Amino acid sequence: MIGGARRPREDGPEPVPPSHQGCAIDSVRVHLPAQCAGPRAELRDRHEDGHHLHHLVWRLGPGVRVCSSAVLGGGIGPRAWILNAQVPGGYPRLDPDRHLAEIAAAEGLSGPGAGLMTAAEVAAYTTGRDGGVTATVTTGLGVRGWAAAPETTVPETLASQATAPEFAADETATVEAPTPETTVPEFVAAETPTPETTAPEPVAPGTEPRTPPRPGTVNIVVVLPVALSDAALVNAVATATEAKVQALLDAGLGCSGTPTDAVCIAAPEPGPGGGEPFAGPRSPWGARIARAVHTAVLAGARPARDDLS
Repeated sequence: MIGGARRPREDGPEPVPPSHQGCAIDSVRVHLPAQCAGPRAELRDRHEDGHHLHHLVWRLGPGVRVCSSAVLGGGIGPRAWILNAQVPGGYPRLDPDRHLAEIAAAEGLSGPGAGLMTAAEVAAYTTGRDGGVTATVTTGLGVRGWAAAPETTVPETLASQATAPEFAADETATVEAPTPETTVPEFVAAETPTPETTAPEPVAPGTEPRTPPRPGTVNIVVVLPVALSDAALVNAVATATEAKVQALLDAGLGCSGTPTDAVCIAAPEPGPGGGEPFAGPRSPWGARIARAVHTAVLAGARPARDDLS
């Protein structure tokens, strides 16, 4: 159950919020710096079980497709919104998709959407921009490792690495850090139904029961101003992932990421022309994706590296 006291308004009496479907969540709109044309991220905050948490919301509207590995609404298809929600460390729930749907409902988000989770501080998000592409990243690297690791390998913790090369700056794209300015609390009616839960799969004798993955700690959301073909959307996910790994190495972190990283690529639905056919790192739009993601991840990885000093 999610709850918490509403924040007082500074400019007058506090409005009475409408009823919420699912659960009540207090949210405050926060102004973000100007971004490229297209859907903009909004930084919001809420209180859950005594925790002060943040989430980012992209209100995409109609006519946008998303390709993602999101725990809620993953795959390729039309999406009206994207949500990247912070959860406490040691996340106890076993229904992350339902939890994300509850947060989306409290934000008044309707229609199909994509939802991500992270234990990282969402308010510390970083943004890279390049040629009309915007990449927004939340970075938490307390548990990390290499993708092709032996089964017995335990993921590295941040404290296990003592030294690192100098931080390499990227001058090909700009970086934005949030400068939130809290305004009037906004309360919205929930309209998005929560998904139905399914019964757990039977466990074979001698095997471990299946449990949901831990919330992802490096979440990447990329917004493009041009349509991509299906193949290019998938290629864009690969390009963003390659750029993430490059940035982590440039930051002096010997890893390819965390076990539960996630990527979302949002682009307009293609018209009769079918959209851009390529999004690899040497294609025009793939190169912009790579530079924007590299910039944002590099900026987010630096504080993690600095924690060792």
